[in-house]
Order: sequence, then C-alpha cells, then structure tokens
Amino acid sequence: MKRRVAVTGIGAVSPNGIGREEFWRATQAGMSGVRPISRFDASGFAVRIAGEVEGFDESAYVTAKDRPHVSRCVPLACAAAQEAVADAALEPAGMTLQEQRGVGVLIGSGGGSGDFSEQQYSLYYHGKEKQCSVYSIPTSTIGTLASEISMRFGFRGPSHLISTGCTSSTDAIGYAFRNIQWGTAECLLVGGVDSPLAPLILRGFMLMRILASNWNDQPERASRPFSRNRSGFVLAEGAWFLVLENLERAQARGARIYGEITGYGSTCEAFHRVRLAECGEEPARAMQMAMEDSGIGPEQIGYLNYHGTSTELNDRIETRAAKLALNGHAGKVLGSSLKSLIGHPQGACGAAGVVATLLAMRDGIAPPTINLEEPDPECDLDYIPNEARRLDCEYALANCIAFGSKNSALILRRH
Repeated sequence: MKRRVAVTGIGAVSPNGIGREEFWRATQAGMSGVRPISRFDASGFAVRIAGEVEGFDESAYVTAKDRPHVSRCVPLACAAAQEAVADAALEPAGMTLQEQRGVGVLIGSGGGSGDFSEQQYSLYYHGKEKQCSVYSIPTSTIGTLASEISMRFGFRGPSHLISTGCTSSTDAIGYAFRNIQWGTAECLLVGGVDSPLAPLILRGFMLMRILASNWNDQPERASRPFSRNRSGFVLAEGAWFLVLENLERAQARGARIYGEITGYGSTCEAFHRVRLAECGEEPARAMQMAMEDSGIGPEQIGYLNYHGTSTELNDRIETRAAKLALNGHAGKVLGSSLKSLIGHPQGACGAAGVVATLLAMRDGIAPPTINLEEPDPECDLDYIPNEARRLDCEYALANCIAFGSKNSALILRRH
C-alpha cells in the first residue's frame, strides 16, 4: 500500500533571506536578493550581478581548516539542512545507531562544486599547484556533497546526489517521495544546493547569451519573468532543504506537518542541449503525470509555482505548457516565479520553489512575480504581478524545466 509523504522540516539559505522565515518574509513582500557580484572582481564582465547570499557566516558550518578543501555549496547546504533537521525535531545527536541508519540524504545539484574545481585549476595553471587541495578530486566529485551532509549529522541511510540540471532538486524530492511512498525509506533529508558564482562559470553562461545584461545599475530589476522586456536570467546561489517522512511516523511522534508531497512526474523531450521545443508538450506531460500520480484533476490546482527563468524562450513555452496541462483551467490558476526575487540558483531552484509553495499554502499568501510591468503578449496567464495575494488552495503544482530537454513537476497538498 502506498504511504503518504509529509514535510516536517524546512530550511533555507537564499539571496533574499537567510533562514526559513526570513526567506519567506522577503519573498511574500517581493524583496529582491539580486545585487552586484562581490565574490570576485566582475568589473570586466558584461554581466556584473547575481543572486548572491550576502552576510552568510561560512565559519559557523565549516572550520577554517576545512574551508579550503570544500566548495561554497558545503556551508550553504549544511546551514539549510541544519535548520530543516532542527525544525523537524530529529535531534541527530541523541539518535541510536539504528535510528541513524533510518535517515537518508538526497541532494539535487546542477553544478555541485564547480566553483571549487575552477579555483583548483586556476591555482595549477598559475604555478601555484602546491596550494591545491589534497581533496581536489573527492570534492570535485559531485556526489560527495551528499556525503558531507550525511557525515555532519551521522545519518547512515542512503546518501545520494541527483544531478539533472535545473530539475535536479525537483527530481531529488521526487525520488525521496517515491522511496517513502513505497516503503523503502521512512525519513529522508532532501534538498537542493548550488553556488555557480565564479568567473569561468559566469563567462560560460554569457557565451550562451542567456543572462540578463541590461540591468547592472539596477540589479533588483534584472530578473523579469514573463515581461516583454526581459533579457535573460540572473545567475544565483542558495540552498533549500526539507525533511520528508512517512505521514504515520510523523503523526505518531507529534511532528509539525507543513504539507504533503502527493505526486511527481518527469519527462524528456529528447530535443536539444539547451532549447525547448515550441510545442510545450513534454513539460505539459510532466505536469499531467504529477497530477495523475496525485489522483487529482487540473481544476483542483489552486497555485502554480512556475520555473519562470526570465528567458524569452522558457517563459513563452512554459506558459503554453501550463495551458496544455491544465486543460482550460490555466487562466483561473494563480502562479508566480520565485526567480524574479532570487535569480536562478540552477539545480537548487526546484527545492526553492517547493519551499516557497509550502509556506504560501501554510500562510494563505501567494508570492508575487516582481518586475512584471508589461507582460509579453504570449505570456498571458495570472503570474501575480508585483504584489502578493491571498491564497486558499488544497493542491499546488511546482514546475521545473532543465537543459537537455528535461521536465519535472511535483504536486503539493496543504495539510
């Protein structure tokens, strides 16, 4: 028999707020976390802004001795994971060995430790190879991100990392949902983290001509999903984590429950490395699969958390996909893009959207899509422009689209 899957803990480290409630306060208020890049000297770049987490104390999560041997992702993930674990009242320090073995870790990350690897190559090619980390290889191996979290908390269940581009953390949550649903796991710490703010990574995205380059002097206005004058997405970093449990287990221990994951769908267009097919059929099918998995129809969806990158292609085709998936109901569904507020944190964006959606359902407030003054005529749905609105819905849909023609979606239910 399928088990119900509850969310009992949430943690967030976001460009617009460090900590779950600070992130949510800024998100519902429409406060942007996009700012000039301070991580490195970006003065020579055509794009000089990013969704950068400012004021984050890495030393609270990684020692000065260890910091040169790990990527920025590690302290970001540790902070969000620690908040989620504490929020769920798991108390890992007091767990027995058997209890430790009952908790697993699933992380979604698109680039993982790419910033760390870039730094190691820079040291080598500038004749500073003796400064390279002895852990250059294991840290650059993306899967060790999950190990860092498992080791921090002593969780001895599965320790896996899913890397499917921008859908990485959506897929990680989907896989965690399946494992608990089918009884192969009781409790999983799951989330997304990425920190792609490094010179060569920025240059690589610039070569694809998909970054917003017109708003260096007004960074908070740069991310403009569904807007007629959008010019691309804003690169960002961050970490968002959740504790997922078998609902019966959560209720038995008196855990606070934010909501449930009830459906997951994933497809691939098999079309192009970067572009989306104009028809929007496969993103729509992923959403439809998630609804069918949840046992609900389009008319039961009350809120849609869009992928909404702020690129001309994505926003237009995602709008088309939503219309196909919701079968005439799309015009009645409130929806918004979190990326207008934080930029695009790559593989972590799906977890960010799920966290924002759960908090929106908890408080009955749908967050806005900011910078939407003049919509693209082909983006003609209700994206909650500029100001939050009241929200009363039982089911919400969180959508994600990735490089390589990948599409994934999750259904969330208010508890």
